[in-house]
Amino acid sequence: MPEGKKVKLAKSKVEKRPYLVDEALRLIKEVKFANFDESVDLAVNLGVDPRHSDQMVRGAVLLPNGIGKTVKVLAFAKGDKEKEALLAGADYVGADDLVAKIQEGWLDFDTVVATPDLMVMVGKLGKVLGPRGLMPNPKTGTVTFDIGKAVREAKQGKVEFKTEKGGLLHFPIGRASFDENKLKENLLVAMSAISKAKPQTSKGKYIQKAVLSTTMGPGVLIDINSLLKEVI
Repeated sequence: MPEGKKVKLAKSKVEKRPYLVDEALRLIKEVKFANFDESVDLAVNLGVDPRHSDQMVRGAVLLPNGIGKTVKVLAFAKGDKEKEALLAGADYVGADDLVAKIQEGWLDFDTVVATPDLMVMVGKLGKVLGPRGLMPNPKTGTVTFDIGKAVREAKQGKVEFKTEKGGLLHFPIGRASFDENKLKENLLVAMSAISKAKPQTSKGKYIQKAVLSTTMGPGVLIDINSLLKEVI
């Protein structure tokens, strides 16, 4: 499919070189052309091989300014923990009833949290939730008895990340409508979390490349050295 004029114009404004952090943030807002509030996404190439379990990078980060999206949270919890999840703002709370509903094809939620005692039950949904990145995991704080905290953090903009094929991480850090300072705060907190998640078995350069883009806009390469100096 041939590129439209808006796409070509946006790409023409992006030079094939690394940009300093502030330059990159300014540029992605400048080249935005869609008529909706696009997501601002961060893509990071890591010097790891996720085919080896000891080099898998996985974690979660609570972005200070959220991601600019209303997050629907589903909580697997019973008894007092069900009440705790509801008080914390969970959109859906239950156990067997929710498992059955999801098995029937219902997926109207963005994040799933669960208490540890219900994970055997939730495990039945592995083939449905796993490929969508929705399976609760203790490493990301989504399997916990502190279910109220897990729900609140998800609502506030907690983002999970996990290395994909080729050592790539990709997740949102805000919206195009955010001012540059808010985007920068989220970016630096996200990069700090990624840096801290470095596996002990990772050799050589860990963070190799970082690119920012909006949903429809072109990618803007960030100068890694300048970025990591600000993170540290």
